[in-house]
Amino acid sequence: MPSSPKASRTPEKVAQTLDNIDLFAAASAVVRKSYEQRCLWQWWDRGSAILDRDAVSDDVYFVVAGAVRVLNYSASGHREVALDEVGPGGYFGEMAAIDGEPRSAAVTSTARTLTARLPGKVFLDYLLSHPPAALVMMRRLTEMVRGTSTRIFDLSTHAAHNRIYGDLLRHAKTGGGRPGNSAAIAPVPRHHDIAARTGTTRETVARCLSDLTRRGLLRRESGALVIADVAALSRMVEEFHS
Repeated sequence: MPSSPKASRTPEKVAQTLDNIDLFAAASAVVRKSYEQRCLWQWWDRGSAILDRDAVSDDVYFVVAGAVRVLNYSASGHREVALDEVGPGGYFGEMAAIDGEPRSAAVTSTARTLTARLPGKVFLDYLLSHPPAALVMMRRLTEMVRGTSTRIFDLSTHAAHNRIYGDLLRHAKTGGGRPGNSAAIAPVPRHHDIAARTGTTRETVARCLSDLTRRGLLRRESGALVIADVAALSRMVEEFHS
């Protein structure tokens, strides 16, 4: 489980502005400034619990710097499933602001993070008075529904190894002078993070990566995890079904 909520008191040289938040792109500089003044600005250390699942609150958080992970835990609390990753310009907490229900997921910081917190009612008033922002919100919610549908399909039809292979391919980058049919993930992903994204365990991830390494399909190189044969790993994604 993540640590209890906490905020760092260390000052940072990051502007407290909503200029880079996509929901405020349609607003004038004057309007953005007025909402900046209504926000509660807060720094979080890495690993801080920003929101707890089932908490009764409706504030919306905008990520100005850093990154957070949206996740759920098993009943025992020993296994987590990552639902989303939110970086600078993104936001979270909007569902509780819209329907008034308790939080449906927990949120923890994965890096040193600056958030701007806006009360739910103020957030809804902004959407109602700025239709372009409301459209951005609807597109975001639609993206979440589509992503959830894909995730349910993957969990229902693919074995754990298959999901891990797919996760590696999604996060790998080609080009940059790399040989053809190869890709790299930098920095090297943690087993815990891969397990959270794929709905499996760290032990399963470790076995899977070890197997790929023995086959010569995976190796570590200069702080990166290199996929030596992208085509072969792509075929394996389709071959390993539950």
